[in-house]
Amino acid sequence: MQAPPYAESVGRRDDGDVTSPPRQELVGAPRLLLVEDEAELAEMLRELLTEEGYAVDVATNGQAGLHRGLVDRYDVVVLDRRLPALDGLDLLGRWRRSGVTTPVLLLSALGNPAERVEGLDAGAEDYLTKPFDVDELLARLRALLRRHLDHAHVLPLPAGRLDVDAREVLGVGAPIGLSERECELLTTLAGRPQRVFGRDDLLALVFPDASNPVAVDTYVHYLRRKLGRGVIETIRGRGYRIGRCPP
Repeated sequence: MQAPPYAESVGRRDDGDVTSPPRQELVGAPRLLLVEDEAELAEMLRELLTEEGYAVDVATNGQAGLHRGLVDRYDVVVLDRRLPALDGLDLLGRWRRSGVTTPVLLLSALGNPAERVEGLDAGAEDYLTKPFDVDELLARLRALLRRHLDHAHVLPLPAGRLDVDAREVLGVGAPIGLSERECELLTTLAGRPQRVFGRDDLLALVFPDASNPVAVDTYVHYLRRKLGRGVIETIRGRGYRIGRCPP
């Protein structure tokens, strides 16, 4: 596949992340992580997917992709199987063991049935062999995104689960109602279970109209009072993380 003539240059950093040229992103655009080490293909896909309405981040090796997937929240991932620094299947296994449930479409030049089965068993939701048809890739991504959004509004908690739309915690007896801010804070933490959020990060994400990080501590206290102290962990000197969910 050749890069289209309208593809812009992409700045590469030594850590394997690729910085896209500045662009005007649509509010609410689905976030997509592309992990691909072939520079020409990565550039072409970034441009194509951006035009399709995705907010695209690119990583060009397995370690950079692993880091991005653990610290950021994405709606869908396109992952190359053969990567430098960390193989795609190893990367995927580490994500899944860390609680990352983002749907993954695996790209690979290995197309025999045994290779497909291995990729799907490793945790991929879909598998597409190279070379591939662009329209088929886009259709498969739309299907993955639809299924992801159908399930994204219910998040696991250390006890029970959070229904984001209803602002209720279920599975712990009678449903426990949450305020809007309580739900936003819990959703932020539960949506990235391995990430430790600093108080300033949570202040900007959940309380943009507040200036004092004490607001974060106050709402953590409210949630612990309703759901138990174990719902949110305090990581001394760093911030907060959702409590450990049962395997």
